[in-house]
Amino acid sequence: MRRFLVKGAAVMAGLMALALAAGPAAAQETVRVGTEGTYAPFTYQDDSGKLTGYDVQVLRLVEAKVPDLKFEFVPQPWDSMFLGLEAGKYDVVANEISKTPERETKYLFSDVPYFYSGSAIIVKKGVTGIHSLDDLKGKVVGAGTGSEHTKLVEDYLAAHPGAFEIRYYDGNVTPVLLDLAEGRIDAHVNDPIVARDHAEKLGLPVEATGDLLTKVPAYFVFRQDAKGQALKAKIDAALTALKADGSLAKLSVQWTGKDYTNG
Repeated sequence: MRRFLVKGAAVMAGLMALALAAGPAAAQETVRVGTEGTYAPFTYQDDSGKLTGYDVQVLRLVEAKVPDLKFEFVPQPWDSMFLGLEAGKYDVVANEISKTPERETKYLFSDVPYFYSGSAIIVKKGVTGIHSLDDLKGKVVGAGTGSEHTKLVEDYLAAHPGAFEIRYYDGNVTPVLLDLAEGRIDAHVNDPIVARDHAEKLGLPVEATGDLLTKVPAYFVFRQDAKGQALKAKIDAALTALKADGSLAKLSVQWTGKDYTNG
């Protein structure tokens, strides 16, 4: 018995020596992430109430590449998403965000896009004759406040005053699609992936029509400060590695049915 105890003690001493030689484990930093939580399949709550979606899972892959980061997600309404970032409520925004000149003056964006989204016209199934913005003359178009998809509609209307009416919604796509299915509006412009996912879950007869109006990259967003710079550098490095090893493409196929990680 004594011989086994001595041997066990020697093994334990060896393990302790290895641990000391390796040095202390790096402290894990908890990073709070603002996300809408109502924008499936990118960020939403599943049937058990757990926050998930493509954007969420991309950052879980980043965690695996950067072990000293731990992401904690903070559901936030779209119309206060950037205000929460500015106020320090969280340090990163993950919500399929595209760049605009105005946003770039206020915030940092990851150098590496993690997805390429598009804008399309969404109509009630069975509707014919709407394939482009030119076909919306005299129609009522539902639009999410502050969305990049809405900016397309607003820019078109600025160039063609009075072409159609815009009816604004708070950013949650569900009420827009419900009104579209009921005929209270004639069209909506959004990511066709998002529209299809919501329509299938709600059993709504709506669909994308015509060609994509745009194809734009999505980025993670940070504050313009030292912490934002440091997080951006770590996340960019991880995204580069995830693209190179195919993990990001695989995740895109899993969540959207296709690889949308390259332009």
